[in-house]
Amino acid sequence: MTYTFLFIQNLNMTELLIILGVVLLLFGGKKIPELMRGVGKGIREFNNARNSVEEELKEGMREYDKKKIEEKRAAE
Repeated sequence: MTYTFLFIQNLNMTELLIILGVVLLLFGGKKIPELMRGVGKGIREFNNARNSVEEELKEGMREYDKKKIEEKRAAE
């Protein structure tokens, strides 16, 4: 992932315009909004999945902590 960001940092305005022009030629003006909607949906689904996994991990850590506290209380 870091490599992608390094690649983007090395692009100047002319190169970005050329890339945008090629995308416009390949997909056409009418297809670009559909393409961007698809990208947006993909990013949204990825973020939802990531948040779900984070919540599951946090819940597991809470349950583990509760179990340890109960074990300490039972040992006393």
